Amino acid sequence: MTVTVEIPRMRVAEYHNPYVAIWIEDSAGKVASTLDVWYEVDKRGGEGTKWLADMRTWWRRAGRSMKMPANGISGPTQAPGKYTLKFTEGRTPLRNLAPGNYKLRVEAAREVGGREVLTIPFKWPASGSVSGSAKGTSELGTVTLSGKS
Repeated sequence: MTVTVEIPRMRVAEYHNPYVAIWIEDSAGKVASTLDVWYEVDKRGGEGTKWLADMRTWWRRAGRSMKMPANGISGPTQAPGKYTLKFTEGRTPLRNLAPGNYKLRVEAAREVGGREVLTIPFKWPASGSVSGSAKGTSELGTVTLSGKS
C-alpha cells in the first residue's frame, strides 16, 4: 500500500511545518493501526510531544495512549512538498489488519495555522487493487492511497 501526502506551500507571515498523523480506522471508527506521525521529534526535553494533542481526532482515538517517539512510525515534521510512504502487507503496521472495510485518515495541525482531516475509504485486502484520493482545502493538499494485494 502506498500513501502520498502533499503539504501545500502557504504564503503567510509566520509558517511552521504541520504536525501530521496518518492512521487506519475500521468500520466502527476504532483505530486499527497508526501508520506515521510527524512532529518535532528532536525538540529538547520532549517538548515536541506537547503539541501532539492539537491533532485532536487522532489524539483522542490513538495518540494519547501511545508513547512517543514510537519506533518505526514517528518522524520529524516535513516542509511543503509531496511525501510517499510505502507499507507492505503482512508487515508492521499492516500485519494485524483483518479483512474488512476501512478508512485511511490523515490529520494535519499547524502552529499559528489551522487543522484539517481527510478520509479515504478502502476495502482490505483489495481484490486486485486499492485506490482513492482526497483533496484538502487548507493544511493538506492531495492525499492518495494506492496498492495491489
